[in-house]
Amino acid sequence: LISDVFFDAEPGVRLRARLAEARAAGAELAVLPEIPLNPWSPATTDTRDDDAEEPGGHRHQLLAAASREVGIGVIGGAIVRDPGDGHRRNTALVFDARGKLRATYAKLHLPEEPGFWETSHYVPGTRPPERIDAFGMPLGVQICSDVNRPEGCHLLGALGAEAILAPRATEQGMYERWRVVFRANAMTSSAYVLSVNRPRPEAGVPLGGPSIAVAPDGTVLLETSDPMGIVRLERAAIAKARTDYPGYLPIRADLYADAWGAIARQED
Repeated sequence: LISDVFFDAEPGVRLRARLAEARAAGAELAVLPEIPLNPWSPATTDTRDDDAEEPGGHRHQLLAAASREVGIGVIGGAIVRDPGDGHRRNTALVFDARGKLRATYAKLHLPEEPGFWETSHYVPGTRPPERIDAFGMPLGVQICSDVNRPEGCHLLGALGAEAILAPRATEQGMYERWRVVFRANAMTSSAYVLSVNRPRPEAGVPLGGPSIAVAPDGTVLLETSDPMGIVRLERAAIAKARTDYPGYLPIRADLYADAWGAIARQED
């Protein structure tokens, strides 16, 4: 978990150095904060064209090159502009250790309040989270506010994801509330939940707060404000959580799908 952002004069140099440090410590996958190659754009409602890029843009290329050169998987992100409709989305980009893009995920739940004017900068994603099988264990991604709607984590757990990775940009003073949510999502999804935050205040927004890794039984394995935190995930912990309470409870997917479908029809 790398709590650092990279938008200075030479972002690629620092990014490669951070990734190399993680790789030297034995990490196979590095998780960066929310939109880590951008300043915190939602600090204001002002939008700039160069905050976003087309698919495969320069931030994408920088992340791919760094992961390939260091030989480590990377979960980064960018504000990606859809070439069809021009809509911008806050998008996680998942690269394997060869620098190949293996998955993307666009943030679904967008705040709109002081310091987090996100709907002014991008629109919500339109696809649910999906299981990613590019690494040693099945993974899933949520971005920041998405974890405060637990359906995404529960869906990923039901799909067999064993770790849910959540880049975020949150305020230091709100951390205890987030901590409760991370632990609850881990226990109820029977999956590891790991999150890394932007490291410091930006543009008057009091960003900051620890990186955290929670085991599927709710135990906090790592909680640090250091720039880097390393945690080892054990598949045996997943197996145990899924046979213990509440992991063995039935999912009842059809029943809940019908109920949510009825709500969706009412909203239409």
